[in-house]
Amino acid sequence: MAHPFLVKDIAFQAGLSTATVDRVLNERPGVRRQTAARVRAAIRELEKQQSGSEMQGQKRAIDIVMEAPERFTEAVRQAFETEAPTFMPTTFRCRFHFAEIMRPHDIAQLLDRVRLRGTDGVVLKAPDVPEIVGAVARLEQAGIAVVALVTDLPNSARTAYAGADNRAAGETAAYLVGERFAGQAATVLVTISSSRFRGEEEREIGFRRVLREHYPAIRIVEISEGYGKDAETGVLAARALATDADINAAYSIGGGNRAVLAAFERLGRDCSLFIAHDLDQDNLALLRQRRIHFVLHHDLRSDARMTFRAILARRSGAGQKLGGSRLSAVEVITPYNVPII
Repeated sequence: MAHPFLVKDIAFQAGLSTATVDRVLNERPGVRRQTAARVRAAIRELEKQQSGSEMQGQKRAIDIVMEAPERFTEAVRQAFETEAPTFMPTTFRCRFHFAEIMRPHDIAQLLDRVRLRGTDGVVLKAPDVPEIVGAVARLEQAGIAVVALVTDLPNSARTAYAGADNRAAGETAAYLVGERFAGQAATVLVTISSSRFRGEEEREIGFRRVLREHYPAIRIVEISEGYGKDAETGVLAARALATDADINAAYSIGGGNRAVLAAFERLGRDCSLFIAHDLDQDNLALLRQRRIHFVLHHDLRSDARMTFRAILARRSGAGQKLGGSRLSAVEVITPYNVPII
């Protein structure tokens, strides 16, 4: 695997140990296919970063750390890579550290390594737990801006939050459900990837509040800890559907939508209304196939722009003038108003 990079740089980019990277590069046995793929992806990312290194202007390196399903992290990658050139002459080099499931301790360790190595800013989608809050505090104390992306860390020292108003998104979903059933009894399967994420918790709070106040005939059955992955979410959905014959709608907060739909179909059950979040490639295809009815979408490119501005402001000493965060708008997307993304 020819490359001009140091093993430690590849390891840092891939989020692996130098020993593991060395095994992959020298094609030694005992390495999983997924691990080898992570090393190849890290080398490609370093090559892209190097190809832009001759551009004129101020250079800023930022680290984007996310625990999320691959379909979402790829959408985030595309948004940041698309928006970075719009800040010329400043050149942003984005180093991506993505995993579908990460323990909070491992995320905190990664953030500490980023801090010690050096960075101009950190973009973070992570659980709102003490280990993460502590790592964010250490970054901010070191003068490194931390921007929470799509799920906030409001009790941390983070510089800003970039994302939607998650409680309003949940309230919007409740309105769509309530008006669809117009006072009739209904039972909604609510899927959450993990209760550790504040953004998902805020969506659920908003959803429950509006149903309780305005549509009391509608009942909720919640499943959680599927981590947005199809296999795990599918098992949870099938179990819930088998237990409760009244479930006839779904509000997917945490993803795994193909698996949820498959669970309905295997049992011969009708899903009268399916509301999802984020216009990733999976959801876009399902929307066009009329298998889901609405997607609650916010513009990740707008979040990326907000993130870059917050990092630049912090680096220039204007971080305290940001006034918190600017929330991106939540749009209700149907097959007839899909935006260009």
